[in-house]
Amino acid sequence: MLKAAKIMAATAAAWAITMYFEIAAMAGEAGEVAAPSCGGFGGGGGGGGGDAAAAGAEGGGGLMGLMFPLALFALIFYFFIIRPQKKRQKQQDNLISSIAKGDQVVTIGGFFGTVQEVRDDSFVIELAKDVRVKILKSAVSTKRVAQAPAQGQTPAQAQIEDK
Repeated sequence: MLKAAKIMAATAAAWAITMYFEIAAMAGEAGEVAAPSCGGFGGGGGGGGGDAAAAGAEGGGGLMGLMFPLALFALIFYFFIIRPQKKRQKQQDNLISSIAKGDQVVTIGGFFGTVQEVRDDSFVIELAKDVRVKILKSAVSTKRVAQAPAQGQTPAQAQIEDK
């Protein structure tokens, strides 16, 4: 919930900055358009041509004014969305690579089991005595600390009785 609030606040701040620059750009453009009309367009010396050149130069500044908010949005997305997601993915990859035979795991579906076999893209886990299922490696949510089972119990059964 806190992470969503941070993202919303950052997005609102970026939006406010964008609106500020757009309003400033519109005010600058309005000032440039109004200036030549005050000086007149009729056969004067070179006043009109110089103002038109200045207005053209200002038009390039408007593009830079739009690039800043775009870059700001890119930074916000990177630091609040992309970077944390990469960090979570790296942790999940480390977790999956550390799982070995005998480890207790919890699947994303909420099943507790003990790893009986490790394959290339999957695990065979034992949920209860003589109940084995094959799951994808990506379906493992967490790895639990193994507890010593009582005499004649599988680790999965000992875990169920603890609750």
